[in-house]
Amino acid sequence: MMAEKTFTKDELAKYNGQNGQPAYVAIKGVVYDVSGKAAWQGGKHHGNLAGQDLTDVLLNKSPHGDRVLKGLPVVGKLAD
Repeated sequence: MMAEKTFTKDELAKYNGQNGQPAYVAIKGVVYDVSGKAAWQGGKHHGNLAGQDLTDVLLNKSPHGDRVLKGLPVVGKLAD
């Protein structure tokens, strides 16, 4: 198993789904790879951009809540 990577906010920002980069989002300190999701094509989903901590958006503004995280690959965690 690969060692878990810790991302700073600056590092996470590079994974925005643009220019061939994978699309990663952080939720509650966990970094998920959303690249494989059609809804995240081009690193954007309903006005939200990959490469960011979207905890507040997901838990407080999203209609589906955190159940969408199930089955997404975890690639690391977000540094505090």
